[in-house]
Amino acid sequence: MGGMVVRGFAEADLGAAARLLAGRHREHRRRYPLLRGDFEDVEIALAEVTGVWESEGASGAVAVDGGELRGYLLGAPKGAVWGPNVWVESAGVAALEAETVRDLYAAAAARWVDEGRTAHYVLVPNDAALVDAWFRLGFGAQHAHGIRDLPEPAKPRTELVIRRAERKDIPVLAELDLALPQHQGLSPVFSAGVVPTVQEAVADWQQSIDDPEFATFVAEDNGQVIGSAIGCSLEKSSTHQGLARPDNAGFLGFAAVLPAARGRGAGRALGETVLQWCREAGYDSVVTDWRVTNLLSSRTWPRLGFEQSFLRMHRLIGY
Repeated sequence: MGGMVVRGFAEADLGAAARLLAGRHREHRRRYPLLRGDFEDVEIALAEVTGVWESEGASGAVAVDGGELRGYLLGAPKGAVWGPNVWVESAGVAALEAETVRDLYAAAAARWVDEGRTAHYVLVPNDAALVDAWFRLGFGAQHAHGIRDLPEPAKPRTELVIRRAERKDIPVLAELDLALPQHQGLSPVFSAGVVPTVQEAVADWQQSIDDPEFATFVAEDNGQVIGSAIGCSLEKSSTHQGLARPDNAGFLGFAAVLPAARGRGAGRALGETVLQWCREAGYDSVVTDWRVTNLLSSRTWPRLGFEQSFLRMHRLIGY
């Protein structure tokens, strides 16, 4: 790498890091133009990088060659549900060459592991060279962010009845709330997510079913509710932030089908219904996300036109 020097990230690096981030986002939007354009502005990118730098416990590294910043990496811990962790969010890394990311991680991760933080997560733009660089650092894909434009007006292609949820549906809505995390606890996902009790889910629905900011739909087969899906503004999502949050986007925030009813097209029909709702609500795009090891969602949502804009990649140290 010639005269490149890798050292710890310092506050004085913020301006140069912002320029790198703005350039990275500009290239990312060439493939995904529905992403927000304002992060191509260096001042807006600077505010985003500064927010990461000022996060509690943040640390990282920069690569400098001939006085020029060639790349930076910043990570910070999240809640304990993710293990002894460090997260590199959407504004946490940018480099002129993808290979430089490997040098940056080598420097930053030494400190993270010394601190006992052995579960590492990074949100990577879906760029082949960047994904490959993280792959060759021992990271694998865990979660995908998908984005698509608005569909043409259409009704779901299904013989199922798709309608808005009502209070009478609360018992089965609560059952469906459990169906998704239960499914993701199975092979090959093996998620450690907490499964609520039916009583907790019922109580939550009793309070929230009339909330006008969420559109809940159910799929019926022969008069029996077999699935549900929820549409809302992407601003309701804590997962999609910063560069990964398009302006004025709708969100397919939840979808589940009872295990015995899978394979009848309910998931697709519910997804199509949420897409049409987003169109009618005046959003400019639609976003969703899924575990890439969930065989059902990782096939259904791309078939509905969602393109993977970001990948959450994960590495667990020491095993």
